[in-house]
Amino acid sequence: MSVIAAHRNHPTYWAFLLHRLSGLALAIFLPVHLYVLSMAVGDGARLDAFLDWTQQPLVKLAEVILVILLALHMAGGLRLLAVEFLPWRDSQKTFAAFAGAFAVGAGILYFLNVV
Repeated sequence: MSVIAAHRNHPTYWAFLLHRLSGLALAIFLPVHLYVLSMAVGDGARLDAFLDWTQQPLVKLAEVILVILLALHMAGGLRLLAVEFLPWRDSQKTFAAFAGAFAVGAGILYFLNVV
């Protein structure tokens, strides 16, 4: 059992897990996004009411989290491409750390733009 615990405590395992969870969250968000886009085509008044609702601070926070998830998923995907196509190195932990830092940095930049 300690072998499984050690494996799950490795930074690249956490990078794998965050990549999968961010992908799942984005997949859940996508139908909502498409529904809102359909409002733009079908009913402008409902879209305007929805856009007014999105000005709430909690919704703005959710947008920042969404941008972080998107950046995390993209950076994790780039990390996976590096794992697949580049020779294995001990610096894989560094790639995972850069992916996380990129995601947080993108979220901070988006937050500063929204506020």
